[in-house]
Amino acid sequence: QLRERGNALFQAGDHAAALAAYTRALSLCDAGPERAVLHRNRAACHLKLEDYAKAEADASKAIEADGRDVKALFRRSQALQKLGRLDQAVSDLQRCVSLEPKNKAFQEALRTLGSSMHEKMKTMSCTDSKVEQMFQILLDPKEKDADKKQKAAQNLIVLAREEAGAEKIFQSDGVRLLTQLLDTAKADLMLAALRTLVGLCSGHRSRTMAILAELGAPRLSAVLGVEHEQVSLAACNLLHVMFDSLKEGLQKEFRGKEDAVVLDSSKDLKLLIKHLLELLALEGASAHGRDSALNLLIKVVPRKSPKETNNSMSLWVIDQGLKKILEVGSTVCGTPGSLPVTENSRMSASVLLSKLYDDLKCDAERENFHHLCEDYVRSWFEGHELAGKLRAIQTVSCLLQGPSDAGNRVLELEGIMDSVLSLCASVCEAHQLVAVEALIHAADKAKRASFITANGVSLLKEIYKHSERDSIRIRALVGLCKLGSAGGTDFSMKQFAEGSTMKLAKQCRKWLCNEAIDAGTRRWAVEGLAYLTFDADVKEEFVEDKAAMQAMFHLAKSEERSVLYAVASTLVNCTNSYDHEEPDPQMLELAKYAKQHIPEQHPKDKPDFVKRRVRKLLAAGVVSALACMVKSDNPALTNSCRELISRVFLALVEEAEDRGGVVAQGGGKALIPLSLEGTEVGQTKAAQALAKITITSNPEMAFPGERIYEVVRPLVSLLHLQRTGLENFEGLMALTNLAGISERLRQKILKEKAVPMIEGYMFEEHELIRLAATECMCNMAMSKEVQELFLAKGSDRLKLMVLYSGEEDEKLRRAASGTLAMLTALHPPICKRIPQVTVHWLEILQALLLSPSVELQHRGAVVVMNMMAAEQEVAEQLMASEMLEILSVLAKEKDKP
Repeated sequence: QLRERGNALFQAGDHAAALAAYTRALSLCDAGPERAVLHRNRAACHLKLEDYAKAEADASKAIEADGRDVKALFRRSQALQKLGRLDQAVSDLQRCVSLEPKNKAFQEALRTLGSSMHEKMKTMSCTDSKVEQMFQILLDPKEKDADKKQKAAQNLIVLAREEAGAEKIFQSDGVRLLTQLLDTAKADLMLAALRTLVGLCSGHRSRTMAILAELGAPRLSAVLGVEHEQVSLAACNLLHVMFDSLKEGLQKEFRGKEDAVVLDSSKDLKLLIKHLLELLALEGASAHGRDSALNLLIKVVPRKSPKETNNSMSLWVIDQGLKKILEVGSTVCGTPGSLPVTENSRMSASVLLSKLYDDLKCDAERENFHHLCEDYVRSWFEGHELAGKLRAIQTVSCLLQGPSDAGNRVLELEGIMDSVLSLCASVCEAHQLVAVEALIHAADKAKRASFITANGVSLLKEIYKHSERDSIRIRALVGLCKLGSAGGTDFSMKQFAEGSTMKLAKQCRKWLCNEAIDAGTRRWAVEGLAYLTFDADVKEEFVEDKAAMQAMFHLAKSEERSVLYAVASTLVNCTNSYDHEEPDPQMLELAKYAKQHIPEQHPKDKPDFVKRRVRKLLAAGVVSALACMVKSDNPALTNSCRELISRVFLALVEEAEDRGGVVAQGGGKALIPLSLEGTEVGQTKAAQALAKITITSNPEMAFPGERIYEVVRPLVSLLHLQRTGLENFEGLMALTNLAGISERLRQKILKEKAVPMIEGYMFEEHELIRLAATECMCNMAMSKEVQELFLAKGSDRLKLMVLYSGEEDEKLRRAASGTLAMLTALHPPICKRIPQVTVHWLEILQALLLSPSVELQHRGAVVVMNMMAAEQEVAEQLMASEMLEILSVLAKEKDKP
């Protein structure tokens, strides 16, 4: 019986159900011939379901029982063909033809397979000779034709991108030949070799391990450290691909060819990381090579999410390499024996230290980190005279910018703070720079701010007024800005005399616009503004100064990476997109009574002022600057920096009329990555901004091509219960728009498991959320899967829709009756179910037809028409009521076509 049921299901095209029936039948069957037939039938199901390995296994079991079973042989040949084992497929087909020589289908299949094998052999031999030829051209010292060499290199790279081509290069002794190309030390040949190796390693763990064994980690890290920037970047890309392939092996079980060999890649991972750490402190390595090594470590060492429990890689890196990372962080440019670094190296070191510290799970691990940092600082501070003290202070700066807890601990070591203050007065510019920067970084860490306010303000003022060097004055100014903005947005807590903040801001803007000053120094002007723009007067002046805004945006797009956080902070302040809670009036009264301090809002921080500032920022080109910041593959783009950018975007799309402009300048595209990674708050803000755009714009224009499908997941995330009511509402509205566009989008929404959440919100007390959920369900009801849900046993979905069609709220009635009209048209069995769900169904339908709203009458008429057509029993019930008279009256109305 089960076998016959399986046959019927197979004929009807339900192959998965047929497979289940045959599998159950096998568990009840002991007779050999009967089992063989069932295995053969299962093979047919597997072929239809495109599971070729299982199809081959089942067909083989049928052939074991009866070697003359042509059906099983033919099915196995089909499976083998798909698995790429053409020689075995041919031998099965030849056996079929010898058993049934007159069978045309077998003869045709054998002919087709023969010709495709011939093609493959031709291509393979052709590819073999091509690979050999390409390497000959590239490695021949007598070959002088540059174009020919470039073409050969390009062909090799393209071939390596295809799995078959990559395997061919690998099998043709390609790795040894690529190593020879790397050893030529010629940039173009090295680039070709590195880019080809990327193709060989992508997504293939066993090949990656073999390549690593052949090339050796020392050679790879040496190539990363070369002076030629493009070669160094290509090596960085190759290492990143290798890390991904090796890490993939640690995280998931491999299927396919690699199943046979159990590979442990953790040793290779550690070996690569060990060489990267050694490169950091290697004097001969280039500055950008050092940057690339730091960037790689940031990407591959810390856990991607706290859900992963294993942080052993971070612990190992801290034990083996923390001091090497601090070597980069403590470098004082221009001093004898200092490591070559770029403007971004110290920032990257801070980001890496911060990520490692955040990856620690318990106090003991953090304590070990603190001890290692303290030992390193002491080793420079004690017994190395002035040069050592500078290195120690520079380390403090690096830690304060990264894991500030560790920075604060080190700052409290005996003599450090005194040295900072005394070196601030040094006559040597380089020494003064190091000390003033350390003082600035210490100033915004709450623990030290009061101490510095007492001791450092007068010192910073002296430096600012009397120093002859702009580079020093600008840093002193930032120190004053930080201390001056300690009251945050609280208008009543002014640190400095009236007007001082405005003077500082004016000077910051002046330096920011002065292109004669290098970008590294101008960055400090933005740092200053990031603090000063807590004051609304400063915000107002800043948005009036178009040149200053554009200079800041230009800096954000430049190579000066450490400026990102300061730019984002300034924009958050200007758009007031930080979190601010309205104080409870009763608590305010109590605070006044107890003579407690009450924060006051600046009059220029009221909504009208904020709206005007947003418009001015949009006109100055803020969106393209933000899009550029998001695009940059940059360690300074930390999760907290992403969150700030998301906040600004949400403020920019607050007004519906601004949204088109934001999309046109690339805002929609930039918001998608922001909504998928970063802090939870940042992801939610970006998702809400996407929802606002989707609600008021045409989604197909705002997110062209495949991008529209990427928007679904962020929007569904707004439906989680911990989100606010407004976020739920906007998420539902946006999904309603998407669900109305195409079946593929509805399938994507179903795949993201949004339907149960949408249903949950249909029971929400808040009427707007309830309405939005019902409208969303109305559009989702165009999907077959959703229609089936309304007929599920024990479900009240249909009952709810019928009852909502009789509610007082006209919009809710419109959405619910619209859903009923769709369901009854698309899925007639629902018509029969409606009278069963509630005794009030007839009066609800009549009320729709008698409603003053034409839209409700129309929906009611469609539902009744569908029910009349669907089922005689239902039609009789409708005829027995007053439905006919109502319809007769409506049919005569001339003004309602």
